[in-house]
Amino acid sequence: MSTSNTSNRSPIPILAYHQIEHAPERGAAFRSLYVSPTAFARQMALLSGLGYLGLSMSALMPYLRGERSAKVVGITFDDGYLNNLANAMPVLNRHGFSSTCYVVSQQLGKTNAWDSGTGIAQTALMDAAQLRQWLDGGQEVGAHTRHHLHLSQLDATTAFDEIAQCRAELEDLTGAAVRHFCYPYGDFTPDHAAMVRTAGFDSASTTQRSRCHCGADLMQLPRVPVLRATTMPLFWLKVATGYEERRRKP
Repeated sequence: MSTSNTSNRSPIPILAYHQIEHAPERGAAFRSLYVSPTAFARQMALLSGLGYLGLSMSALMPYLRGERSAKVVGITFDDGYLNNLANAMPVLNRHGFSSTCYVVSQQLGKTNAWDSGTGIAQTALMDAAQLRQWLDGGQEVGAHTRHHLHLSQLDATTAFDEIAQCRAELEDLTGAAVRHFCYPYGDFTPDHAAMVRTAGFDSASTTQRSRCHCGADLMQLPRVPVLRATTMPLFWLKVATGYEERRRKP
């Protein structure tokens, strides 16, 4: 039901995932970014059991704008890993959930090369055909720049090209509208937020920790990180309480 823009006072969590896969051995770099398929399935089942509806960014927009009010949660995946298609999409479909996967347009069908100097294992990314499978499965594709670069380290022309051309390339490859953006590494300035708006995106997600509150800047949306060590009680705290707001950086 449509209501005024101030009607939705309940904070909305936007969950941020990376890989839905078993973590590498202890000592491997950034093991925290892996959520096992079993843990992910349990998390989605808990949301469903608690009456939440998991939504892509496009489906979430009326709630973020305060035009609708319901028990909703955004679901996002960064980078476009093939294991999202294999391990996350069947679970999402089981519960009638949608999600947005933020994709690096020049790395389709390759690996997370931007991590090569960090020790993070190279993992397969979806190619164009697999992205279309993702879309056919009721999920959404978002933009994550062309090459997964630090926007603050680029000149203005290159930064805008990374933002705008990522969208153009993904739309050309998939035939689907790409309306939502995510800043790589959470690295951006107000100028970059303005670029995202100019490029025609409806929203942009950050790595700032918090649920989304009424009146949030749609070009600087905070998210709720879900990590390997996120237990079920902690997952509930992140979604349903002010846990993440208390950990937001000033």
